[in-house]
Amino acid sequence: MIPVYIIVAIDSKSGIGKGGRLPWHLTGDLKHFRELTCKTHSPKKKNIVLMGRKTWDSIPKEYRPLNERINIVLTHNKYLDVPEGVLKAENFDQVLTMTKSERLKNIIETVFVIGGQQVYEEALKYPECQKIYVTQIHQAFGCDVFFRDFKDRFVKTKESTRHNEGPLNYHFEEYELKSN
Repeated sequence: MIPVYIIVAIDSKSGIGKGGRLPWHLTGDLKHFRELTCKTHSPKKKNIVLMGRKTWDSIPKEYRPLNERINIVLTHNKYLDVPEGVLKAENFDQVLTMTKSERLKNIIETVFVIGGQQVYEEALKYPECQKIYVTQIHQAFGCDVFFRDFKDRFVKTKESTRHNEGPLNYHFEEYELKSN
């Protein structure tokens, strides 16, 4: 089984977006995101970054696709135009099937779910979802999209020291699925 990890930045009210965008810009968080989603134990493998179409659209074109990772966009739009090498899937089950395909099974190490709200909620339903990486921002941004509570099924295993960027404070947390 290829593990599925969620990576998300949330504000103090569990907000993850506003008006289709991230309402903050944290260089340290972006660096942390890149390090986690690019790092593999085997130099012969890559990670998948799985995102919904709205998250794909929110990434500036000059940064799409996210390099050094296999990008998969969840969409029901069969005509969505994506660059060569970017994969599309209609649902989470299809993504899991893709990871077992001859094309991908020997090169994938981890699937990182990177948003948005609907994709996070779907991922949380699957037993393959083993870990959640959270950037906890210590401020509210009046978000209109939220990350649902998950702490009934996951336990915090790590917490970083506080980071400061301009007026914003944040820290990193890691959660693992509770064992039965």
